[in-house]
Amino acid sequence: MRALKSLLASALMGLLPACGPESSPADAPHPAPEATGTHEQHVRLSIKNADPSIIRVGGTYISVESDGSRLYVRMASSVNGLAGVARQLVWNNPQGLGEVWAPELVMDGATYVIYFAAGTGSAHRMYVIQSASPDRGYSAAVRMALPGDKWAIDGTAFTYQGQRYFVWSGWEGDTNGEQTLYIARMSSPTTITGGRHVISQPREWWEKVDVNPPTRVNEGPEPIIDPSGQLHVVYSANGSWATNYCLADLRLRAGGDPLYVWDWFKSNGCLFSANGGIMMNGWHPTLYSKGVGHHSFVLLHGDPNTSPPAGPQFPLAFHGVPNGDNPNPFWSGRYWYSGTFQWWGNITYSRGDQRNTGWSLKFYE
Repeated sequence: MRALKSLLASALMGLLPACGPESSPADAPHPAPEATGTHEQHVRLSIKNADPSIIRVGGTYISVESDGSRLYVRMASSVNGLAGVARQLVWNNPQGLGEVWAPELVMDGATYVIYFAAGTGSAHRMYVIQSASPDRGYSAAVRMALPGDKWAIDGTAFTYQGQRYFVWSGWEGDTNGEQTLYIARMSSPTTITGGRHVISQPREWWEKVDVNPPTRVNEGPEPIIDPSGQLHVVYSANGSWATNYCLADLRLRAGGDPLYVWDWFKSNGCLFSANGGIMMNGWHPTLYSKGVGHHSFVLLHGDPNTSPPAGPQFPLAFHGVPNGDNPNPFWSGRYWYSGTFQWWGNITYSRGDQRNTGWSLKFYE
């Protein structure tokens, strides 16, 4: 997401490093039908925008994007094909909600649901619209009653082990500060139940490498479930306006409570970045793009319960800037990219003297 430079400064309390040796993916006896097989060279889509969100419904790939004020949908027979079709306006901001950021498309049964942040400055809050069709007929925007009613962006909903959850990036208080990842239970696609719970704060050294301005960002959370059934939330760290923007992983321990922060273990470095110096041991920097982050796992119905098995590579979208470009401001140079990811097994994340070994992820341009 587009974390504002002016949003970032203060410090809260620490959380979750990690580390582990490089391992190898397990073979998948029944690879999912959307697997890509061998990796092909990166593809920069001709969609000059940020924050991709793409789902698959049958053989159709559906994306949602913002122009900063309105929301649009594209539909194509492949991820790469989205760049060749016209985007269709689905919500024109009739309430004048201000800046509209980072829409997230998921399905709830047969209903298409789009979550997005809207507002100005410290007034940004999460909203939701719904429709029976992906490209028309969306309801009026409803503001979500998130616990605490604080600045909130990058929210999305999912179900894990039969319980609905909402995960987002927000502030602890009412003024500009570091961006924390929160989670809360839900009882419906629009209703939060109970309080908000921290699952990650930007406290590791590799999440604090931006110094001009000082940047403390965890944002763009995306849930996915690994081949062992453990929940992950892959998120973006550092400033989205510079080359240190990256993807990192939170892995819920087996049998853990998604609402309990110490049941989450964090990778001890970025897993996808142009800066090799902030990456986890055994992971390698990007070659063609920089400022990579705010990704979308291209899942059936946008549902992490359809997450792919171990084995081949699967579709991924992310935004970045071509490596040879030096736009000013950096945001103006961002494109959607089509990449892939795969599960990577037997990786240890550590926190102090605690260790947690399980699946991690490799990302490919």
